[in-house]
Amino acid sequence: MKHKIKLPDGTAHLIEITSAYFKTWHVWNVKFADGKAAMLFKMGSEWMQRNEDFLDQHVINAIGKRIDGIMVRRKMAF
Repeated sequence: MKHKIKLPDGTAHLIEITSAYFKTWHVWNVKFADGKAAMLFKMGSEWMQRNEDFLDQHVINAIGKRIDGIMVRRKMAF
């Protein structure tokens, strides 16, 4: 599903977020309009990315906040 996020620097980006499982971890694949992709996962309350990915911590936090909002809405819908 595509989502619009606003980063702390004021720019807005359209990203596609899909969830999946990698081994036993629940992960979220994020694809940007320019074709770049990253895989995020949550450890405790902190959002992290794979070592191979390129995102700054403030971008990870903004995307993680959006994913947290999606998860809260899903839980409330049931």
